[in-house]
This record gives sequence, C-alpha cells and structure tokens, in this order.
Amino acid sequence: MSALLYSWGRYPNRPQTGNTCGWRSEIPTQLEQIVAVHGSTLAYGNGRSYGDSCLAASDQVLNMRSLDRFIQVDWQEGTVLAEVGVTLGEILAITIPQGWFLPVTPGTQFATLGGAIANDAHGKNHHLRGTFGNHVRRFGLLRHGQELLTCSATENPELYAATIGGLGLTGVITWAEIQLMPIISSQIDSTLVRFDNLSEFFSLSAELDHQHEYSVAWIDCLAKGGKTGRGVFIVGDHAHYGSLEVCERPKRRMPLAPPFSLINNLSLHAFNEAYWRLHPAQRTRKRVSYEPFFYPLDRILHWNRIYGRRGFQQYQCVIPDTAAEMAMRELLGAIADSGQGSFLAVLKRCGDIASPGLLSFPMAGTSLALDFPQKAGLLPLFKRLDTIVSEAGGRLYPAKDAHMSGNDFRKAYPDWEKLEALRDATLMSHFWKRVTA
Repeated sequence: MSALLYSWGRYPNRPQTGNTCGWRSEIPTQLEQIVAVHGSTLAYGNGRSYGDSCLAASDQVLNMRSLDRFIQVDWQEGTVLAEVGVTLGEILAITIPQGWFLPVTPGTQFATLGGAIANDAHGKNHHLRGTFGNHVRRFGLLRHGQELLTCSATENPELYAATIGGLGLTGVITWAEIQLMPIISSQIDSTLVRFDNLSEFFSLSAELDHQHEYSVAWIDCLAKGGKTGRGVFIVGDHAHYGSLEVCERPKRRMPLAPPFSLINNLSLHAFNEAYWRLHPAQRTRKRVSYEPFFYPLDRILHWNRIYGRRGFQQYQCVIPDTAAEMAMRELLGAIADSGQGSFLAVLKRCGDIASPGLLSFPMAGTSLALDFPQKAGLLPLFKRLDTIVSEAGGRLYPAKDAHMSGNDFRKAYPDWEKLEALRDATLMSHFWKRVTA
C-alpha cells in the first residue's frame, strides 16, 4: 500500500488508497484483488486531474505511476512506446536531445502518458494538431477477466475510440505508442502583446493563430466594462536554430497548504493589474526555453497548495464559434461581478480537427479555463456559468470538473451511452457515478 492519493484540486476531499503496481504483469492480480474486496477500482496516474474523474468510487485505485519504463523507441520514425506511468516530462527528457517533441502537450509536464490518453489532453496548438489522441498509434488495454488487448484505429477500433478521452473506464491502459513531432531546437520563438478587451482578442486570434504553431492568451478575469476580457496574447513556434537542451530550471516548492486560500480579492486585483501592465503594448518577440512557455506553473511544485486546505475547482469550458464572443462576454461579466477567479485565466481558440475519442472535450470554438478557491457561494456562480455554457451549445472538461450536473453532461456528450456500453464493469469513478446516475 502507498500513501493516500488525491486529485489536484483536492476537491472533493475523497482520499484514495493507492495499490501500487511495480510491473505490468502484476496488474491482473491487483485488479482481481481490489475488485474482490471493494467491488470496483480505477487506474490513477500522477494525480493531475483536477476534480473527481481520477477518483475511484470505491476510493481504491491502481497506482500506475511506478510503471514508467520505456519499451521501444524509433528515432528515425519518431515513435515512443512506453509504460503509461511515465510522465510527459520524462518523455521529453529522452526525445528532445534526439530532435523530437510531443506533438500535443497540456499545461503540465507532470501528467502521465496514460492520463494524457484517458483525458485526451489538448494544448496551445489544437488548431493545427488536434488532441493528444490524434497522435496515439496504439495501446495495450487490460479488461477485467480478459487477455491484454492491443487497440488502434484498425485493431479493436471501438475500444480505441472509447478509451481515448474515456476517463480510464474502458480498461487499464498498460502501455502506449505515440508519434512525435520533429524539432530543430528546444527553444521557442514567441511574440507577446497585450490587448484591451475581448474583441481585440478575437481579432488577434483571427490574424495570428494560423500563422503560428502555438497560440494562447492570459486574461484578467476581473476586468469590467470596456476592459472586459483584456489580457496578453502569446503565439510561438519552435525555433529554426539553436540547441536541443532539456530544460532544467530550478524548482520552488509550496511547502504546505495554509488554513485559508492565499488567492483573494485583494491579491487577485493587484496581481492582474500588475501582470497586464508589465507586458508590452506593442508586439514584442522573445526567445524562451520550452518549459516556461508550455509549463509556467510547473516551476512551483505543489502550487495547488496555494488555495488552502479546502482546495479549489477549475472551471474549463469550450463554446462553439457561432456563439463564442457573446457567451465569453457573459461568462467574464458574471465572473467579474462575483469578484472571484484566478490569477491564471487562460483563453484560447480550438480548431476543427476531429479527435478519434468518443468523449473528447475540444470543439471548433473558444476555451476558457480558470481556478476558484473552494468556498461557500461558489455553487451559485457555477450554476450561472453552466447556464450560459449550455445555452451557447458549449460543454465542460470532465478532467477539470467537480460539479457538472448529469443533465448537462449527457446533453454535452451524447456519446456517453456508447462509452457506458463499453465500460469495464469493475471500473468506476466518482465523476462517472455522479453524471450518469
């Protein structure tokens, strides 16, 4: 047995008992033993899912993190086959010196390979590369009482589609092979410019997104009136010259969770105002290493503790293009009126590249993500935001969710019944139980 495990947001507070698997060959026995005693379980990676999608309904998980071995690499074709407990950062540590990079990466390198598949992670280049699932060639899937299956677009294709973005419910992914992207340098040539309101964001996005590999914006979630949606627009590309160095920035650590959140109205207003003003009013080019560009928060280990012992919830939605600007204006207005929000609010456009996954989150539209300290009064705000998202034809990201209603989930993800039909009956999360009951 290992130490108790939690989701990244620490809400809901449902500590998990981790049953460690040291070798792939141990998984069937571990699975059988947990199910025999507790009825169900769930694979758990490195705990970077924010809500309850990574928490087993039985509170007994298969801890996959120690399954972090590389099985086979092909530096000519740029493919890696590895156990699914390996983190994205560990993959980059061996691929960058060989001139290869992850084709899609989320905002943390501490997510595992299995987690990136189960949540069909997306990144700053969704408009060009789609989701992580678009680059998964095949994987091994262990279902209770069955032999290990190999799943790909042509072999067990139904389980392949249901498992990508399937929240770990179709079986335990044991290994996976992914296609990498060639790079010349590990440096990123970026361009930054601040903008004054939401309309300027959409203008910059329409102009710059198709010209660059990566595109994202930070926004001031508390700005009101004519300043609603102001922020900093950032685009970037892998540099065409330079070294292939693995970034080894020194890390800082949040040592413990204080009894209350350090994010409050006073600190949030001050930070947002200063952050916006510190960025250039004119377009400014800058060369940076890949780590601060893709993973700015990873420099602070255990940064989730900043929100205190009650934890936090992230709210991430995507709104289709036809309603995006109007709905985003409503969402940001409601958040600003509440006086709640986060110092890192992210706004980005998603493209129209279809994912192979049944329940993939992104759609052609605009995504908004921000964190809220867990406290009384948060639920009424979320209900207001949920109504705006639903009426605009949008949806929430299950990997970040801890509150979505069953009705909203089933409306936003009509293929949920196909996943339920393919779900391994011994695998159940608090999330799935909540939204399908």
